[in-house]
Amino acid sequence: MEINFNGKRALVTGASKGIGRDIAVQLSKCGAKVVAVARSKDLLDKLKSEHPSIETIQLDVSDWKKTDQVLSKSGPIDLLVNNAGLGWLKPMTEIEQKDCDDVFAINTKALINVTRLVVKDLLARKAPGSIVNISSQASLVGLLNHTVYCASKGAVDAFTRAAALEYGPYNIRVNAVNPTVIMTEMGKLGWSDPKIAGPFLEKIPLRRYGDGK
Repeated sequence: MEINFNGKRALVTGASKGIGRDIAVQLSKCGAKVVAVARSKDLLDKLKSEHPSIETIQLDVSDWKKTDQVLSKSGPIDLLVNNAGLGWLKPMTEIEQKDCDDVFAINTKALINVTRLVVKDLLARKAPGSIVNISSQASLVGLLNHTVYCASKGAVDAFTRAAALEYGPYNIRVNAVNPTVIMTEMGKLGWSDPKIAGPFLEKIPLRRYGDGK
């Protein structure tokens, strides 16, 4: 099946590495004009050098004011992939306020803000749109030392359901994808220890984690 996004502009957050980078590259290959957003200038420059057609924007999406300013000048967006994410792995009793603030600022609050900005533009243009939120299996099950991360992704799922209900009548689709462990840098942080990974892998029919490709 041929997937064709010719004429569509797609915004991908957290696009400098891991799942987000691969999504940005694949959307570009399918004809979309991709806007890749991330914090790392070096990684964005590398992405741009390898895929010149992709537009890159260095931006910390947890900064609402800056995000509003930058994205308001980035042009119309038809497709949005909210991929930017952060995770701290700690026992629940060792969690500090900053851990919660940092994780929710990226995983949940930034996602809500970027979605808000894109939807406002779609409504103003009376244009259809598609928004995909990269959530996690962590929103559905409890994972050891992932309490804050699980909570942030549970909020993503709840927001996705509510936004889909609210804007479906305007032909704006809002969906979530809930991957299992993908061996990105974040994935390796939590799942490289065989003692932790072994029991979890036994529940996966292929007996391996995803690689993002």
